Amino acid sequence: MYIAKTSLSALIISTVASVASARDQVQIAGSSTVLPYASIVAEAFGENFDFPTPVVESGGSSAGLKRFCEGLGENTIDIANASRQIKESELKVCAKNDVTDIIEVRIGYDGIVFASEKGGNKFAYTQSDWFLALSDEVLVDGKMVANPNKTWADVNADMPAQLLQAFIPGTKHGTREVFEDKVILAGCEATGAFDVLKEANGGDKKAAEKACISLRTDGVSVDIDGDYTETLARIESTKDGIGVFGLAFYENNTDKLQVATMADIEPTVESISKGEYPVSRPLFFYIKKAHIGVIPGLKDFAEFFVLDEIAGEDGPLAEYGLVADPELEITQETIANETTIADMM
Repeated sequence: MYIAKTSLSALIISTVASVASARDQVQIAGSSTVLPYASIVAEAFGENFDFPTPVVESGGSSAGLKRFCEGLGENTIDIANASRQIKESELKVCAKNDVTDIIEVRIGYDGIVFASEKGGNKFAYTQSDWFLALSDEVLVDGKMVANPNKTWADVNADMPAQLLQAFIPGTKHGTREVFEDKVILAGCEATGAFDVLKEANGGDKKAAEKACISLRTDGVSVDIDGDYTETLARIESTKDGIGVFGLAFYENNTDKLQVATMADIEPTVESISKGEYPVSRPLFFYIKKAHIGVIPGLKDFAEFFVLDEIAGEDGPLAEYGLVADPELEITQETIANETTIADMM
């Protein structure tokens, strides 16, 4: 058994080592939220180092991690960008394909905002409002019934009678999971629907959670599989549309969009950094340790990305909208020491 493992390890090392002669450019794919930050850093890296500018592609967190976990070698990417943490199920897929040494890098934070066409009705939301607007079933007189709400006034009498029309991240985006957990599920719990669903499912908490985040399919809730530019285009062509965006994208389009508060908190860099805004999330990228020292510039790029001058409070990423991580020094040490997820368990 030991010999078999040794042979497999030798095969993996040989496979990765062959990358050097075939590819000298770092390849990255994944989250559309992380994409602009990674692109800024890649461009600056190419200008300041004697390495080719890394190739950065989008596709969504899930799609990027799927490619990342395909295996080692020249036909696989080196880094996966993600607007959520890698799942246990994804780590298992990676392990099956010999991607076992993975370095997790948290680059900072972003907030999920709810924005509409500038000049239109203004909104102040709670998580309950969004659950009542988009859930396929809502609680009425103690029973779960098909969602009857047609306007925001139906959801909340203090809101305008504007038709419900929401453009939300598609299921392959990391943003979708944060939206489901911190908005829809939180609203389900706040309205009492979660307890009713849990009882209906024999006390099964996971079944209740799944039912909570099941959204209506009558056209009120529309999945956007592209990036935020597609969401913006939908809003520009749909007067009543409300879109779910990352804070950075909104801040770069304030001439076209106006943002709503959530639970009476306005999304800003300050409210997110202080933990006040309820719908924020950390942003990550993941590195194949096996490719370090094989793909020229891979570790250099990762270290450059999290420098104080780049990802800190006064760096270019903060100017674009990234909320700096107060524990950035720990992340810098993680990369310097090539500390893997397994090392931290």
